[in-house]
Amino acid sequence: MERPRQPIAMTKPAIGYLEQVNLPDLGVICHAKVDTGACSSSIHAENIEIFDHDGEEWVRFHILFRRGELPLDQICEAPVVSRKRIASSNGSRSYRYVIRTRIQLADQCWPIELNLSHRGSMSYPMLLGREAFAGRFVVDVEHTYLSN
Repeated sequence: MERPRQPIAMTKPAIGYLEQVNLPDLGVICHAKVDTGACSSSIHAENIEIFDHDGEEWVRFHILFRRGELPLDQICEAPVVSRKRIASSNGSRSYRYVIRTRIQLADQCWPIELNLSHRGSMSYPMLLGREAFAGRFVVDVEHTYLSN
């Protein structure tokens, strides 16, 4: 016999499946798709260039994304954290550079890892995967922009 489901007590703030996020270290404010099915987070990047900065490996990239209400045209630089093999939504795997940056969402600010990916064919320049928000928020997939 199946037991009746009990509602989950909401102790964490809710975010929607789309949210506006601020990446203050990169000077970027953009719309992000919140994806509980994705483990890692990614941001659109073009013209990815690796360079040496005081003996550390850094990456310079161009976020050029003109779709939607917040068009982006920003050159960014950040230290490389790693290079990981990541599977995309269509199952193809590629190596991507990973950076660490701060994110501001729903009155919270914390560091996340972002992999650099060409998302030009996607609707949003950023995908926020569950590693970035686990333990901080619950996701209400019926709503958007709950953090504003």
